[in-house]
This record gives sequence, C-alpha cells and structure tokens, in this order.
Amino acid sequence: MNQISEMDDDLRPEYDFTQLTVVARGQGRKKSNLTVELDPDVATVFPDSGAVNEGLRLLMRLIQQNQAQQSNLISNK
Repeated sequence: MNQISEMDDDLRPEYDFTQLTVVARGQGRKKSNLTVELDPDVATVFPDSGAVNEGLRLLMRLIQQNQAQQSNLISNK
C-alpha cells in the first residue's frame, strides 16, 4: 500500500518522475566515509585518520615499486 494516498498527493498527473534519471553532481556525492576499528597497538602509531591515510599511501607506493621491480626482473631474464 502507498504511504501517500492519492488525496495527499498534490502533484499533477502530468508530472511523472518515475522515469527520472538521477545524475550524481555536487559536493560529497562520490565521497564516502568508511569507519575502521584499529587494534590498540596500531592506534598508538596511527592516532587519527590522517596518519592512517598517510601510512596506507606509503604502503601503496611501496607495493607499486615492488611490483615494478619484479616486472623488470622477469623481463630481463
């Protein structure tokens, strides 16, 4: 059953929004917050989200460098 009865609907019948496409625009549309619980020993090293992000970005760079080095080793054989 509809939550809004026909009597409460003040839109005209010609205003049909059922096929409306929603376009993601504006600030915060693509931004999402993810909450992660850190173990106490990790939280002492990474006290806030900035520290966690910095550490993860460093880890990402190290992984990319390692993959590039391994790729070079394989191609030089």
